[in-house]
Amino acid sequence: MAGNEWINGYLEAILDSGGQASIEEKPAPVNLRDTGHFNPTKYFVEEVVTGVDESDLHRTWLKVVATRNTRERSSRLENMCWRIWHLTRKKKQYEKEEHQRSANRRWEREQGRRDATEDMSEDLSEGEKGDGLGDMVHNETPQKKFQRNFSNLEVWSDDKKEKKLYIVLISLHGLVRGENMELGRDSDTGGQVKYVVELARALAKMPGVYRVDLFTRQISSPDVDWSYGEPTEMLTSGPEDSDNNEVGESSSAYIVRIPFGPRDKYLRKELLWPHIQEFVDGALAHILNMSKALGEQIGGGQPIWPYVIHGHYADAGDSAALLSGALNVPMVLTGHSLGRNKLEQLLKQGRQSKEDINSTYKIMRRIEGEELSLDAAELVITSTKQEIEEQWGLYDGFDVKLEKVLRARARRGVNCHGRFMPRMVVIPPGMDFSNVVVQEDQPEVDGELTTLIGGVDGGSPKALPAIWSEVMRFLTNPHKPMILALSRPDPKKNITTLLKAFGECRPLRELANLTLIMGNRDDIEEMSGGNASVLTTVLKMIDKYDLYGQVAYPKHHKQSDVPEIYRMAAKTKGVFINPALVEPFGLTLIEAAAHGLPMVATKNGGPVDIQRALNNGLLVDPHDQKEIADALLKLVSEKSLWVDCQRNGWKNIHLFSWPEHCRTYLTRIAACRVRHPQWKMDTPADEMAAEESSLNDSLKDVQDMSLRLSIDGEKTSLNGSLNYTGAAGDVQDQVNRILSKMQKPAEPQLKDFESNKKMPDNLPSKYPMLRRRRRLIVIALDCYDSKGGPDKKMIQIMQNIIKAARSDPQNARVTGFAISTAMPVFEMVEFLKSGNIQVNEFDALICSSGTEMYYPGTYTDEDKKLFPDPDYASHIEYRWGYDGLKKTIWKLMNTPEGSEKASSVSKPIEEDVKSSNAHCISYLVKDQSKVKRVDDLRQKLRMRGLRCHPMYCRNSTRMHLIPLLASRAQALRYLFVRWGLNVSNMYVFAGETGDTDSEEMISGTHKTIIMKGAVTKGSEELLRTTIDLRDDIVPSGSPLVAHVSADASSEEIANALKQVSKASL
Repeated sequence: MAGNEWINGYLEAILDSGGQASIEEKPAPVNLRDTGHFNPTKYFVEEVVTGVDESDLHRTWLKVVATRNTRERSSRLENMCWRIWHLTRKKKQYEKEEHQRSANRRWEREQGRRDATEDMSEDLSEGEKGDGLGDMVHNETPQKKFQRNFSNLEVWSDDKKEKKLYIVLISLHGLVRGENMELGRDSDTGGQVKYVVELARALAKMPGVYRVDLFTRQISSPDVDWSYGEPTEMLTSGPEDSDNNEVGESSSAYIVRIPFGPRDKYLRKELLWPHIQEFVDGALAHILNMSKALGEQIGGGQPIWPYVIHGHYADAGDSAALLSGALNVPMVLTGHSLGRNKLEQLLKQGRQSKEDINSTYKIMRRIEGEELSLDAAELVITSTKQEIEEQWGLYDGFDVKLEKVLRARARRGVNCHGRFMPRMVVIPPGMDFSNVVVQEDQPEVDGELTTLIGGVDGGSPKALPAIWSEVMRFLTNPHKPMILALSRPDPKKNITTLLKAFGECRPLRELANLTLIMGNRDDIEEMSGGNASVLTTVLKMIDKYDLYGQVAYPKHHKQSDVPEIYRMAAKTKGVFINPALVEPFGLTLIEAAAHGLPMVATKNGGPVDIQRALNNGLLVDPHDQKEIADALLKLVSEKSLWVDCQRNGWKNIHLFSWPEHCRTYLTRIAACRVRHPQWKMDTPADEMAAEESSLNDSLKDVQDMSLRLSIDGEKTSLNGSLNYTGAAGDVQDQVNRILSKMQKPAEPQLKDFESNKKMPDNLPSKYPMLRRRRRLIVIALDCYDSKGGPDKKMIQIMQNIIKAARSDPQNARVTGFAISTAMPVFEMVEFLKSGNIQVNEFDALICSSGTEMYYPGTYTDEDKKLFPDPDYASHIEYRWGYDGLKKTIWKLMNTPEGSEKASSVSKPIEEDVKSSNAHCISYLVKDQSKVKRVDDLRQKLRMRGLRCHPMYCRNSTRMHLIPLLASRAQALRYLFVRWGLNVSNMYVFAGETGDTDSEEMISGTHKTIIMKGAVTKGSEELLRTTIDLRDDIVPSGSPLVAHVSADASSEEIANALKQVSKASL
């Protein structure tokens, strides 16, 4: 661009006019597309800064410096040009970095796809090649275009009544309640809240669904209404059977509020991440209790496990993945809004670096939560095809092309070598039309609102809804067609562009009014920055264009007022508009259509599919205010077009009803692989074994503790429960009962069980002691020497911990011990023996980074050799691709970055066959400088369709690949699910650092004692390549965490245990 002197003129015009100059002031060479007034600020920012390269702006700045006239004027011009130049340079730098990142990702994606298809060498059939992605069939009519293709799926119908399903939905952030929802109160309380509440209600009414629980956060804060602190809230009454009788006391839909994070604070969603595992533990406790209760009501005594766990948004998806893994039940995900898409949009703006964006939005933790959700999800539900192709396609864990290949192979029963991609299906949100009165067949009446307001034949006016009066007080002539926009005052909702379009189009202003329903507000200054900025801009623009009497913007409305607002707009022959820059779906468009309003909507996102189905309006470019104005003017001025759009909307609106949505939803869920815990909770032999073990335990307590029972406090019954009484005489009675029972002969059933010559493989002889424990001490110290061997100082630490835990006579007999380690069991046992610690001191050994579970003294063969819990082995089998992983990891680790062939130089890893097992692939790390970080490795595996937990352990000397559902933290939840030992009654001893999974061992409702100095060096330097996410995983200042020194005495450790035992979240 030659000659930049004219830039000075625009800068001077900005300074002189305060942002306004007439169109005649612009130089002749400049081509402006505008009508009305020329805004030089807008022109400079939108046209000049984006069109002039960095060097030109810099030269302009130099000229301004050289030609200044007065000191003040020159200083302002100099500062302005310098700032613009600096921002432009910064934007270009960000754009360059993002372009490089995008290019690297594309190369990685193609490389991953090639690697995957090479491993799956079988040729594809023609059917596979032509396999489509979407679930809509595009035929002639709008209704047929919208029909879902179920292939051979059996559609959910009324004959499923006998199913009695238990469904769990999760939506964590925002303010969630069933009535008087405060939609628009903040950016977290919007359409998602309304959607999940209505989904829960609708599912509970479907045949075959017995109970629906909607989990959210319990908030007891003075800043919000007391109702958000209620533990439960009923959304619907229970269904009735064919005789109109209630089918069960627990049947219905409920909001279940789980406390996590600070009890007295309402936190925005970005601050919830460190507390996610607290929610998981609390929700797990509720689900186990509810499953047992439902089993007693309708399950014949066997637990009724959730049919599906459905997470909404990234935080709930992360939680659902952990709950799904703990319970081994299917998981479903709905993203609503996606982090990678948001990050991409923010980077394109060029105003913030990736680090700054992450600091504000915790975007990297959100993206990792979405990736983990994709790892675990059986099904991902989207609102539109655009969401699949343009948004989920940005993720490592989903590849449209590879998903088609894997789906085709699975359909033919061909081995996928452990690779998996979640199935994406389009199921648009539903809507409750029960309160909508369709007046399609009534004759058209002009001036309907006039009739309603002024009465009929001069009579008295009819009683009007309060919200109508609230809107009309803004308007000089409320009878004109109403252009209605309903959204939060969020910048991405693009309300200001709509207002510009209205203000700068005189014919539209003369013909219609504009109503902006922008949430609820008391004081703009008290609102969040983005919302306050939009509202302030709206008020300034109303003043600028002198739109008083033509624009309504009420401060408050109830959720129950929304249908009346739609009805008012329809009575005036108005139009509903959604001008958002990008709209993931557009539920308000469906609501408006149900009330007879044609629509004008953004062409970016979900409205495209809605318009295709309803054919009731026009799509526009949200950046083009003239196109917006023209579309609105066309609909309000052409009466025949308006009527056609209204009728089309009413004709096709049933496609978006809740029954239709739920029928499709349940049909898709039913096609998923049904999973749930396979073990039985109680068997006769198990009960007898438990009784015998309980009596032996009682005898041991009598001998070892000399009957040290609390006179005025706690006494332990035979089944391990705690009975509270103040009667001293009961102590001797209890002892006598114990002794009399111990003298009884063994029951015949138990004798028969024990008389078998050979115990079946992997069958426990009795229940582990864990069944009757009420407290579990978990030693998870990752103390290793430079070669990865266990550090000898850990022996003394273990002895002190055991001594400290047993020093409390009231808790000693109900306290068990466990070790959680990356070492294989044989190495762990040898280490214990070297310190003269009996392996039977421990109730459980969690070995090989959480892939094997042992119960010393219980799960043993004839030679007293430990063997792993077979139920746990089957529990973590889900999506475990041993062979595919082993082949892929070797290639990844030994192929230099940017190359496609393995290197001939020394390999950075070497297989550790001795430490491997069926669910743990172990490698020796020979060169730490050449191995890939965990996040980089996980990304590459995901791109190849492989799902697992890669980790480094034992002072960075080992690398483990373990199943998706396996981890040391998840192993603790398995003990809760399998043996009933609540996670909140577990005490985990950990170091300040450790293996790369050590962060997960600190978060949750269990108590944690950090032993300072116990672990000299961990493996966490191999965890991440860029941004540290520890603060978004581990809560700071948690009352459940205590600290002691590694050389602390047993008394000091005992005091730490007492300290955290009194703490609560």
